[in-house]
Amino acid sequence: MSNSINGLPPGLDALGAARLQAESKKSNGALGQEDFLKLMVTQMKNQDPSKPMDPSEMLSQMAQFGTVSGIGDLQKSFATLAGSLQSSQALQASTMVGREVLIENNKLKLADGANPSFGVELTKPASQVRVSISDGSGQVVRTLSMGQTAAGVQDVSWDGKNAEGVRLPAGKYTLKVEAMVDNKLEAATSLVRVPVESVSLPRNGAGPTLNLADYAAVNMDAVRRVF
Repeated sequence: MSNSINGLPPGLDALGAARLQAESKKSNGALGQEDFLKLMVTQMKNQDPSKPMDPSEMLSQMAQFGTVSGIGDLQKSFATLAGSLQSSQALQASTMVGREVLIENNKLKLADGANPSFGVELTKPASQVRVSISDGSGQVVRTLSMGQTAAGVQDVSWDGKNAEGVRLPAGKYTLKVEAMVDNKLEAATSLVRVPVESVSLPRNGAGPTLNLADYAAVNMDAVRRVF
């Protein structure tokens, strides 16, 4: 029996209406998984008995749709997580402004009347650690012996004087750290303590950078300690 309005059988009329509704939502970018399933159910109800739908093809379409939908949700989740991590890093970096951080560098600044502190970092315990301090001309003005030292970051202080006990002029001095590890003399890492003046937040989604006084900017992961 034909439909009185458009001359289509009732089953085909229902299928056509469902498809038109789904296409309308699709054109607006709103075709979701629920709409897809409704369309599939309508097709099953109104299929031609002589030419039934292939169940394997139907399941394949549903799996593909579910995969695409799942990937879209996963991408949104990752975007949200990345935004949260970036905001957290920015907040953490902002709390460092006005404080001092310990970073890897071999240039130590000596200010008038100050007794600078710095650090050394060892990957293994050492039976002896020696720190050589040189002036701008490359001449060693002081050598500090730390003796047996454990692995990790260790604090070192300097009174700003040379080997003769004379106060040295303000300026930048070079650090060289050597450690005796397993009866072998090897280079170790020197760390300097530097004030944080400001924080920069890149627009490309990268992490914040710390702008240091008299030193190049560094990333957050370059900080060994915060004071």
